[in-house]
Amino acid sequence: MNLENIKTLLRRFWFFLKEDSWQSLLVSIILIILIIKFIFFPLLSFITGSPLPLVVIESCSMYHPSQFEDWWSQNSLLYENKNITKPEFIKFPFRNGLNKGDIVFVWGRADYKLGDVITFIPNPESTSKYPIIHRIVSLSPRGSKGDNNIIQLMKNNNPQQTDETSIPENNVMGKAALRIPFVGWIKLIFFEPFKDSKFRGFCK
Repeated sequence: MNLENIKTLLRRFWFFLKEDSWQSLLVSIILIILIIKFIFFPLLSFITGSPLPLVVIESCSMYHPSQFEDWWSQNSLLYENKNITKPEFIKFPFRNGLNKGDIVFVWGRADYKLGDVITFIPNPESTSKYPIIHRIVSLSPRGSKGDNNIIQLMKNNNPQQTDETSIPENNVMGKAALRIPFVGWIKLIFFEPFKDSKFRGFCK
């Protein structure tokens, strides 16, 4: 097949995609999915240095149900026990938490500081299927906590046996760098009906 034949085939394919037909629509959707999966995400992963450059927030563990002052008055004790003061927390990234349905850009080419919101792979004993996105509350060892969780996850205090009190460096996939509110609901609406009723819908 010579170059002219290839150009002709490409032109025909392009005109086919522009057709107003269900076949053209189906092929276009498949093509978009393939481009996102095999070009966009690998390229974004290379740029960010993270194997998971985009995260959809699927739970309420980082949700703040009230304004910061009220939230801090109800949750300050745990942070103060870890020597994190209110003036320090105010300077943390995403001090007002993250909402279910937010899309977060994850940056992997970074040093991780106290207060950073990181994405990490759970410990091997955990039955949790997905990476976790929580805030760093200690550095040595590195530990995290969901802003909306009453306690820090340990093997013996949650059904999944997740432990976030000592997160190995290799388990960290990157830190939250940018948030796009609510766009992730485009994905979540397809999975919400299959969740336990207490985990469905918006955070309260």
